[in-house]
Amino acid sequence: QVQLMESGGGLVQVGGSLRLSCAASGSGFRLVAIGWYRQAAGKERELVATVTSGGSTNYGDSVKGRFTISRDYDRNTVYLIMNNLNSEDTAVYYCNTRGYYGTNPLDVWGQGTLVTVSP
Repeated sequence: QVQLMESGGGLVQVGGSLRLSCAASGSGFRLVAIGWYRQAAGKERELVATVTSGGSTNYGDSVKGRFTISRDYDRNTVYLIMNNLNSEDTAVYYCNTRGYYGTNPLDVWGQGTLVTVSP
């Protein structure tokens, strides 16, 4: 099985920066993609950024040019660097990974970390 441990959320002012981390643990998992989604109060969960096993990245339209996703293969950790934050970035950020455990597809979510952007 796979477990995800998120960290790095917190309170930041408008225009500030924050880095989120997601460490994946477990063996026998063949990762297809890992990344971040977010859910603001009263809204549906949306894509923030993902990176595939081959290194291809995908960003939500609202974060393009401000957020960067990167992966440390040695530490099995993915990072989300968030710059120029605004109030609309306030949300719970969830780490997600998709892949296979043996031949069984897995879609695993972290517990989420809260990011609050204050005026």
